[in-house]
Amino acid sequence: MLKIRNLEAGYGKLKVLKHVSMHVNKGEIVTIIGANGAGKTTLLSAISGLIKIGAGEILFQDRALGSLPPQKIPALGCVMVPEGRQVFAPLSVEENLILGGHVLKGGNDILEEQLFHQYELFPILKERRHQFAGTLSGGEQQMLAMGRALMSKPSLVMMDEPSTGLAPLIVQDIFRVVVRLREEGKTVLLVEQNAKAALGIADRGYVLETGTVILQGPAADLLDNRDVQRAYLGREKIE
Repeated sequence: MLKIRNLEAGYGKLKVLKHVSMHVNKGEIVTIIGANGAGKTTLLSAISGLIKIGAGEILFQDRALGSLPPQKIPALGCVMVPEGRQVFAPLSVEENLILGGHVLKGGNDILEEQLFHQYELFPILKERRHQFAGTLSGGEQQMLAMGRALMSKPSLVMMDEPSTGLAPLIVQDIFRVVVRLREEGKTVLLVEQNAKAALGIADRGYVLETGTVILQGPAADLLDNRDVQRAYLGREKIE
């Protein structure tokens, strides 16, 4: 579904990503873990068209994304849930969701169908649907950001640090929804500092360090890897 080959990207003269290659198959949860500054958000920004790539290519369902403006990419079925939620605070929950469905075709019936589905995934959003988004708790705003992205019926959902600043029980709820998305046939690319939680639900993972992929493989193997345990899980395997 998603193929990245020898990608280089950054900000101005600062090169952040260096020859990054990876792929995401349909129906997978693939996680990218790494320390702050490793280039995880830069990678998602490059895929989303928010920054220009310096070299390499990004293919989504065999279509090159590198030359497309960011507003064109969601209509192809590739959406991002940004770090820090970034909900539209002065608008209601339902207005935020409707904005997420602006690329839908089929009129009000499809829009209503998608609203119903988001309220089924996140019941608290239905209770809060007339409330200003800025008055929601952090966990509720994260659910709203996810629901807004899902409104466009994407095939690939990219999530940037969805657990940041949330209580452990809320994080569990968020990750349960991520697993459900896979069960519904969606594909998820998950950037997450909570490596243990992310690898616990993922099919495969990549470890990014200073803009370079240094490890990759099945999530279970990465969880069992001594270097990953030492650097990202805060422990070493005890023999």
